[in-house]
Amino acid sequence: MARQRRPLVPEAREKLDQLKVEVMKEKGYNVDANHPEKTKFEVAKEMGIPLKEKGNKDLSSYDAGRIGGQIGGSMVHELIKRAKDQLNKQ
Repeated sequence: MARQRRPLVPEAREKLDQLKVEVMKEKGYNVDANHPEKTKFEVAKEMGIPLKEKGNKDLSSYDAGRIGGQIGGSMVHELIKRAKDQLNKQ
């Protein structure tokens, strides 16, 4: 059963999806801005990980972490960069 992650502030979902698209496009991934949830499939394909729409029982937690880490880590890195830039402006 797939787990739907929800941001602590539900109103932030749209901006988080927008950030995901921006960051992953910068990294060279072909991401559809209308379907940011599909980013994981693009990342998995590039990493050679067989990720399917449904039925990923055979996917190891290690590989799932590699996919999510690539996306989430890139987003966190960008948020830290933006925060530093903002602090430097003050």
